[in-house]
Amino acid sequence: MDSNKLNAKDLINVGIYTAICAVLVCVVAMTGIIPIMMVLLVVFVPIITGIPYMMFLTKVNKFGMILIMNILMGIFMWVTGMSYYALIVGTISGLIAELIYRAGSYKSKKMGILAFAIAGIHCWANYFGIFFNSDAYFSTRQNFGQDYIDSVTKMLPIWMCPVLLVVNIVFGIIGGWIGAKVLRKHFEKAGIA
Repeated sequence: MDSNKLNAKDLINVGIYTAICAVLVCVVAMTGIIPIMMVLLVVFVPIITGIPYMMFLTKVNKFGMILIMNILMGIFMWVTGMSYYALIVGTISGLIAELIYRAGSYKSKKMGILAFAIAGIHCWANYFGIFFNSDAYFSTRQNFGQDYIDSVTKMLPIWMCPVLLVVNIVFGIIGGWIGAKVLRKHFEKAGIA
């Protein structure tokens, strides 16, 4: 049996940690009914998902696990009405995160934190609808009310697109660092330095 190929245990780990992160993303996304929280999702999602994601990385030792998780998260965001952009960006960022973590031989805590920060930019992609086609985006959210729509669009002019990307990555690094600190014993047990 090829030890470099994904097996059932690897896929189960991907499924479990994807489900945990998806639930946490949903909980945080529900706060988006408050306009400022909608803008701050790129802050809170990486912080909240940092611990389970870093725990997931202690199970990753083969190429494909991070990519599959990102694709599943992108599909989840799409089918729950967030954005299909998350699937596109998530697939690309998942592949980059795979390469980053593999460059650290699946044993570098620093590379793991960076991989988490890059993989997590699918969260930022959910804003693309607001930035690039706000009429279509808000046409399915009319029940939020015009005041909500006006508040969110006022806080998210197009120049905020790159700003939110940077914020997402910075808080991904912070969330990954917190996760690694909390799970230090697990990292040591997995031989990750």
